[in-house]
Amino acid sequence: MARTEIASIGEFGLIRRLTEKFPIINASTLKGVGDDAAVLNYDAKQVLVTTDLLLEGVHFDLVYVPLKHLGYKAAVVNFSDIYAMNGRPKQMTVSLGVSKRFSVEDLEQLYEGFAIACENYGVDLVGGDTSASLTGLTISITCIGEADKEKIVYRNGAKPTDLVCVTGDLGSAYMGLQLLEREKVAFSGNEEVQPDFEGRDYILQRQLKPEARKDIIEALEKAGIQPTAMMDISDGLSSELMHICSQSNAGCRIYEDKIPISYQSAVMAEELNMSIVTAALNGGEDYELLFTVSINDYDKIIPLEGINIVGHITKPELGLFLVGREGEEIELKAQGWNSLS
Repeated sequence: MARTEIASIGEFGLIRRLTEKFPIINASTLKGVGDDAAVLNYDAKQVLVTTDLLLEGVHFDLVYVPLKHLGYKAAVVNFSDIYAMNGRPKQMTVSLGVSKRFSVEDLEQLYEGFAIACENYGVDLVGGDTSASLTGLTISITCIGEADKEKIVYRNGAKPTDLVCVTGDLGSAYMGLQLLEREKVAFSGNEEVQPDFEGRDYILQRQLKPEARKDIIEALEKAGIQPTAMMDISDGLSSELMHICSQSNAGCRIYEDKIPISYQSAVMAEELNMSIVTAALNGGEDYELLFTVSINDYDKIIPLEGINIVGHITKPELGLFLVGREGEEIELKAQGWNSLS
């Protein structure tokens, strides 16, 4: 493949080349890329804003993460934050710090991932910035969304007897990461060794190409269910549940046998001699939704696919505990992903 040096087309040429194929989708986007600032109009809606910073070597490893997948994932994890507020993502900006080892074609791969994510979730790319970097690749994404004021869901609304729900399954992204790291070590010693990913496609996808749970937010709205508290699971179920309980001044009980785990995750954990429950509680990067609903909504929740009731909210003095398969209570601790540790 031909390699075009970034310096040969300049910053404005690079921006034009990377962004010219992004159409405007949303009526709230009056002006996107091409001026000093984007122009948005949200009328009576509340505006939601979230930002993520991703650093090479801290948040991703380009030894096994394709640039197209990285672009898709970087966008989707921001969309997930907006859905976790019961909102809808509408616009995003992308800023990059790029070292000289990356070509224009490399960045086009990254932006192809952004473009697919924007198309799948109905989001407009409306701006950003690029800069030279001495430390590899840095990605900063800001996502802007909208919601009706009365429909926004915060972390602080959980009440005793509320049901604790999670979507999808947990621990899969973490087990996918363990698989990639294992094969990276094997590959580094012998470049003739081919990675062994057979039968592991699901956990690899959960790590490399996660999806935001737009479908669940739409299903809850259609069923007339308003969560009392909600957030997405980026750092692990245990950590996120502690956030909700802390901000809601509440305790909780969740049940080990109710935590949803995929078959491939369980097999991978057994192969690596790891506890799949520990991975589900603390692995992170699942980008599933953790939310609480009134017990009065039990009959509405049960028919919905992809939602699992894993426990309930209690009074704060009762603490935060996982109830094991034998009825034993294990105190929950925040042991999830921490980029500053």
